[in-house]
Amino acid sequence: MAISGQGIGYTGENNLEEYISNHIDPEGHLLEALYRETHLKKLNPRMASGHIQGRLLKMIVSMIEPMSILEVGTFTGYATLCMAEALPDGGVIHTFEIDDELEDFTKSWLARSPYRDKIILHIGDVLKTVPMPESAFDMVYIDGEKREYPDYYDKLFCYVKPGGFIVADNTLWGGHVSDPGYNDDRTAAIRRFNDMVAADDRTEVAMVPVRDGFSIIKKIKD
Repeated sequence: MAISGQGIGYTGENNLEEYISNHIDPEGHLLEALYRETHLKKLNPRMASGHIQGRLLKMIVSMIEPMSILEVGTFTGYATLCMAEALPDGGVIHTFEIDDELEDFTKSWLARSPYRDKIILHIGDVLKTVPMPESAFDMVYIDGEKREYPDYYDKLFCYVKPGGFIVADNTLWGGHVSDPGYNDDRTAAIRRFNDMVAADDRTEVAMVPVRDGFSIIKKIKD
């Protein structure tokens, strides 16, 4: 759910994003078409990850080599498809989308991908139904409802294998997390999530100022 480019924090951000896009791997025709259709047909289309963030996600999956991923917040499936590109043979993504009005649109695009057999779409609340036992996932990608980020962390931590990773999007929230003038529910929840992660001695964490902020969290112990 990549809301803005403010996380980069540079002047001339549009030029910089264009420069980056021209110097990384292309997104491919399917993703390009999905991104365009999302902007034409869906509310809040900026929630789609987009080229730069999508290539970063693919690279992270390539580096971690997870066999099992849990994604929170499918939206129209852009990030899902990017991760599926790099998933090893036999790997699977369980992706959760709470908005059932997105189901038909998202399913139709996932079905067009050559990696469709690696993706299982669940429509519902991940906080109520996780389809696997504890310690089942090598990676959890959090990009759902921002007010639920602390609950996602509390609920899903046990489903990550020791040595596995949690990757969370939007953790800088347009820079609002560091601005005391912003105290809305979403900003407060992301601040709380970031504080929880920073204080957790079971993890190691890095934050990357790409678009709206990425946190990469390694679970080092239960």
